[in-house]
Formats: sequence, C-alpha cells, structure tokens
Amino acid sequence: MSMTLQTIAPQGAARRGVFETPHGAVQTPAFMNVATCGAIKGAVSAYDLREVKCQVQLCNTYHLHIRPGEDLVYEMGGLHHFTGWDGPILTDSGGFQVFSLAKLRKIREEGVEFASHVDGRRLFIGPEESMRIQSRLGSTIAMAFDECVENPAEYAYAKASCARTVRWLHRCRAELERLNREPGVRNPRQMLFGINQGCTFEDLRVENAKAIAELDLDGYAVGGLAVGEPAEEMYRVIEAVEPFLPADRPRYLMGVGTPCNILEAVYRGVDLFDCVMPTRNARHGHIFTWQGRRNLLNQKYERDAAPLDEECDCPVCRRHSRAYIRHLFKSGEMLAMRLCVLHNLYFYNTLMEKIRDSLEKGTFLELHKKFTDILDRRI
Repeated sequence: MSMTLQTIAPQGAARRGVFETPHGAVQTPAFMNVATCGAIKGAVSAYDLREVKCQVQLCNTYHLHIRPGEDLVYEMGGLHHFTGWDGPILTDSGGFQVFSLAKLRKIREEGVEFASHVDGRRLFIGPEESMRIQSRLGSTIAMAFDECVENPAEYAYAKASCARTVRWLHRCRAELERLNREPGVRNPRQMLFGINQGCTFEDLRVENAKAIAELDLDGYAVGGLAVGEPAEEMYRVIEAVEPFLPADRPRYLMGVGTPCNILEAVYRGVDLFDCVMPTRNARHGHIFTWQGRRNLLNQKYERDAAPLDEECDCPVCRRHSRAYIRHLFKSGEMLAMRLCVLHNLYFYNTLMEKIRDSLEKGTFLELHKKFTDILDRRI
C-alpha cells in the first residue's frame, strides 16, 4: 500500500495535508458532509455542494441498503452517477446504525442479525455483506464493519468486542480485495478504512490501534466517541491513540462535532471529520457564525435586516436577511431549512479552510486560541 496522505505543514500534532483518492485529492484537515440517503437533509443536492466548498460526500450504507437497495444504485451507475456528485464519497459500514437503530439484534462471530427499523424484516450484515454492499454502491472509501459499543461499557465486554472488530477487519480487507478484482465492479480502486475501538479504556484503544495499523490500510478512523462522554474524555483517547496510527494515512474522527471539537481534534492530529450537527441544527434555525451560535427563531430577529452572519460571504448571507429567513421558518417554508443548511455547511467548510491556511502559515495555535471559546457559545 502506498502513502495516501502527504503532510505539507505540521504544527505539533496538527498537520496540513493532501489525501489522494481515486476520485480526486482532499485538502486536509477536512469536513465530510453527511448525505445520509444520497442527499443532504434540507433540500440540498449534490450540485449545491460545490458552492458551499464541500470536498467529500458521506453516505450511509445501512440506509441505502434498506432503500433503495445497493443493486438499484449499482444499476443506476453507482453513487456518483446516481447522486450527481463527482468528488470523493465515503460510505460507512452500517455498523453504527445496526447497533443504534435496529431492534432485537443478535451479535455472533459471523455478523449481526437485526430487524429493519423501517418495516421490521429480519436482516443480516457481517463484514463480507458490508463490503459487498459498499462495493455495489461504488464509493471511494469503504468503512470496515465494526461493533459499536455504548459508553460506558464493562471492560471485559469492550476487550472482547475489540478483538472481534479486529477479526472482522481482516475479513473486510480480504473481501474487498476480492471484490475489487471482480469484473464489472463500479470502483476497482475502492479504499478501505479501519476503525479503532475500545470505548474510553486507553490500554484497549492503544492495543487495538497497533493491531489495525499492521494491516496497512488506506486510512484509520477513531470510532465509538462523541456518544455522550465528556469532551475531555474524547480528547484523552485521541491523544492516546494518535502516536500509534500510521503518520502517512489519514486519521478520521467519526461523528464529530462542534466547531470547538474540530479545533481541539485537529490540535491532536485528526485529519477528517463528519457530523450531522451543521445540517440538523440548521433545520431548526440554529446558525453557526464567527461570533457564536445564533437561534434565528428568537423574536429579536423579527425585524433584523442583517445577514445570518455579517462576517460570512456565503450565497445566503449575500442575499437574505435574518428577518426574511425567520419569516420562512414561522411560515413553514422549506426554503428556510435549505438556506440555513447551505449557510452552516459553508461555515464548517470555511472553518476548515481557515485551519488549513493557519497550518500553512504556522499560526494554527493563534487560531485555536482565538476561536476555542467563541464558536460554541450562544449569542
């Protein structure tokens, strides 16, 4: 396996890099924008994403397997052709959804049997099934199938789960290598990321990181965090794991997070992020700005002619006022959600731009200090 991430400008553990993929280079650190079922929630299409500076689209293997099904996506040309997005696409393994959404699940060495959250039908996904689904979808990056253990967890169960996750990872790699050689495959260069697990137990995290690093994968994720534990616990785990993940591969912190979470994780060596927060908050009128978080539904914005953020140059801020978008929310207009989602995604991607620029200039620590106490505060 050749190097997939080139570090351009390190500053402490933080680093500015370029992640090479079969569907183009990703400038890192980067935020991957969550298109669960092939679209950003809030009436945003793949064609809108370039305008708000998106680099990577993340789609959900579990939900796409449930509907419309990976075979239909394959017949329609794969996720890139189906959605209209021509850049890198990451598909998760389905593991998190199986463990968080599915009812009556039964875990065994082969995989997980569970009930669909849509119609209750019995389904089974194991490492091989997850790889086959993701291969049919044709994504750029496939995530390994892992077990997501709730925090807090008993040490003995977490240890056994980590061992099972490593065994599953070996099976994922073998199956994806086989699938990439198959005729008619949508993406014969599909990449594989392994996932570090171990709850908040440092010894399990480090042991697991060493084990998965031996497989020489395209990238490595840190999973099972941002699920309710204090942020300080998450940062402690990242610091413990980072030295044991290969320096020439991207490090992906799954499901994170707030702007301050991102700043702190970049400081600790993370390259890639994803989170539903910017889009979910936007659909409820909560706006990220360079002064903090703004609740647009507050009455004080009823006659406010200013843009969502006076320091933002996104298409929404250039064209619309707080008063107008608040009116759209109060009137139940879908346009309100669309405009706020576009703004929040632009904000997150601009934050990543600022981080990359500061790393290149050697001023990341100043940026970190300036915004750490600002971006998550409520206005």
